[in-house]
Amino acid sequence: MQPATPIVICADDFGLEAGVDQAIVALAEQARISATGCLVQAPGFALAAQALKNLPIDLGLHLNLTEPLGQKGLCLPLPQLLFRAYARTLSKQAIAEQIETQLDLFELHLGRSPDFIDGHLHVHQFPMIRELLIQIVQRRYAQHLPWLRDTRPSPLSGHLPYMQRLKAWLIGALGAKSLARLAQRAGIQSNQAFAGAYDFDRPHPAYETMLCAWLEQADSNLLLMVHPAKHASLGLAFGQDRIEEFRVLSSERFGALLVQYNLQITRLSTRLAHRAHKT
Repeated sequence: MQPATPIVICADDFGLEAGVDQAIVALAEQARISATGCLVQAPGFALAAQALKNLPIDLGLHLNLTEPLGQKGLCLPLPQLLFRAYARTLSKQAIAEQIETQLDLFELHLGRSPDFIDGHLHVHQFPMIRELLIQIVQRRYAQHLPWLRDTRPSPLSGHLPYMQRLKAWLIGALGAKSLARLAQRAGIQSNQAFAGAYDFDRPHPAYETMLCAWLEQADSNLLLMVHPAKHASLGLAFGQDRIEEFRVLSSERFGALLVQYNLQITRLSTRLAHRAHKT
């Protein structure tokens, strides 16, 4: 039998609210995820973060510049942030302050540097932001560089709706290639492909159907993005989709799919460290 293909399953938005945090911890304990990205400025993060410290998963900063969590400094609606990033009219100082502050909070509450960095709504790859992020990461973590999320999509199954495939392509088109080029020059590594994006605001196939389409084409070091929740407040965006994701990811059926497609959920930091040791 062929060796299992290693993939990364990363749960976004830890710290957003209790139902999200509980789902992520439960999936980590079940070995159904291998990473989670943290919204460190969320009001409940300091307390919730204690549950992460002994989990065998990669812990990363989910850089946030769009979600109002009561923080000071740069925070804009996504369309405005995107327009100003591409127009290069954002304040470099404001961007740098947010990155530094959020990294400080990560280290304060988790007691260590991040294994990786990505972005809430993928803001880490936008112009201006990506350049400053690379500079700050190089300065702060020169001895132990975190990996960065690359959002260029894996091959997309024709079984997925066209608009869903378009969204996956658009996410990658908003700076992933430029970020990858900068990261490579800086000696910073990344995942090899990206999946898990779908349009929460439009009708879409059942989550299990989409999951099968992503998994059946998975290559080594694919990063599958997930957004699980055990329960959701009325104000939580796409709460019912999050609950369904948790139901599927925690199910026996998902375990069977991993066996069927010969996949192994793996920490990317461990894979990259092993690769570096071999070279």
